Amino acid sequence: MDGHPNLKIEGIRARGINLALRRPVETASGVMSTAPLVLIDLCTDQGIFGRSYLRCYTPVALQPLVQLLTNLEELIKGDVASPVGVEHKLNRHFRLLGTQGLTGAAMAGIDMALWDARARACALPLVTLLGGVPKVVPAYASLRTMGAKGAAAEAEEAVASGFSAIKVKIGRGDLAADLETIRAVRAAVGGSVKIMVDYNQSLSVADAIDRVRVLDDEGLYWIEEPTRADDYNGHARIAAAAKTAIQLGENLWGPHEMAKSISAGASDHIMLDVMKLGGVTGWLRASALAQTSALLVSSHAFPEFSAHLLGVTPTSHWLEYLDHAGPILKERIEIKSGYAAIPERPGSGLDWDEEVIRGVMSQ
Repeated sequence: MDGHPNLKIEGIRARGINLALRRPVETASGVMSTAPLVLIDLCTDQGIFGRSYLRCYTPVALQPLVQLLTNLEELIKGDVASPVGVEHKLNRHFRLLGTQGLTGAAMAGIDMALWDARARACALPLVTLLGGVPKVVPAYASLRTMGAKGAAAEAEEAVASGFSAIKVKIGRGDLAADLETIRAVRAAVGGSVKIMVDYNQSLSVADAIDRVRVLDDEGLYWIEEPTRADDYNGHARIAAAAKTAIQLGENLWGPHEMAKSISAGASDHIMLDVMKLGGVTGWLRASALAQTSALLVSSHAFPEFSAHLLGVTPTSHWLEYLDHAGPILKERIEIKSGYAAIPERPGSGLDWDEEVIRGVMSQ
């Protein structure tokens, strides 16, 4: 399938951009008014580029991640553009430091760019290189607003644009505030629209158990990350107490952590983040774990790569649509009638709008 087996890495260009959001993202932990992104261009000896981006969450981490990626160039320059080979090399290099946090993110960004380059070298969409075909995958709208009135208005916009499922963040206040937001959104969109809620790890296990027992009467599709993400036993206790499905996974740093979560029975579904899991390579391994455990897989962020990956995930469920990079892309991922269309362009479909990027970076 690969027409360029000897494609070699020539260099890495990493750029940090703190992109202002048209509508800030409100969470139980605070408000994100910008999207700090690291843009990666991996150049090969045949002039083919692989592209990816990483999301830092906080501008404080933006330049350190750019510098880390820049430093990694010398380690892999001249190597064959093999995702697995590069992964093995970087795992050995970082064995004592560890491969989570910024280190793990940098490795994932390189992995994503390598897969993108290989797909472009074959003139194939990434999903096709991975054994699938371009198609549409169901998507839900992840709302940015938490307050009852604002969330209801935003939910109406999402449904009007074709979404049949939406997610709203809660947990900034008490249970009464949660219910106010949920009921306002339900009143705005009607009974046929699926509603998910996300606590963003804001509750203690005891508080979460008390709240989910009440939320069981609200007809929710799932309750996401009610307590600390790495407390798998705590999530298992919550899942046992709840009738509503518990969702977890966006903060799993690699398939090995996912295996621990599954072993504990921490959730009813699983949510995969391509950056934290270890890139495309890590996602494929995680997807196999989910299949053997009969867990439905939804994506977290990075819709451009996630659509391709859900296209080859046996237990594919939902794509989360919360657009961060769209304003700096030549072509955004297409969402129509609540479905994301996997692009038929070579690679992941990521191409930068350099004019917009220059404008943002000059501010």
